[in-house]
Amino acid sequence: MPSLNQNRTSSRRFFLGAIAASIIATSFMSAAPAFADKLDTLRASGVLGEAFDGFTRAKEKSAKAVSTDINAKRRKIYIKRAKAQKVSVEQVGQVYAAQIAKKAPSGTWLLSKNGSWHQKK
Repeated sequence: MPSLNQNRTSSRRFFLGAIAASIIATSFMSAAPAFADKLDTLRASGVLGEAFDGFTRAKEKSAKAVSTDINAKRRKIYIKRAKAQKVSVEQVGQVYAAQIAKKAPSGTWLLSKNGSWHQKK
């Protein structure tokens, strides 16, 4: 049978773990809007665009690293969804592309399947 001190130690660890998890979650939530703002700015400026396949495209060298990072994160999500729904990653990407284009702010550059760019009105 655990002693009173062991129970207190376990409770203290649980409490500290819960606080740490809360702090981490809060930091991620506050970073997401800042990242979204940066993404919107890059899209509207024309250095980064959204493509028909659900991935970004760097229209200028300065946005290549950001595009690569975003696409890596999206690819993980698409793979997970594709496995869960037993469809191809490409199909998932196309569904997400439509949602991204719909939710993107005016001024976002969009790449169509035929390779032409247009700016969302």
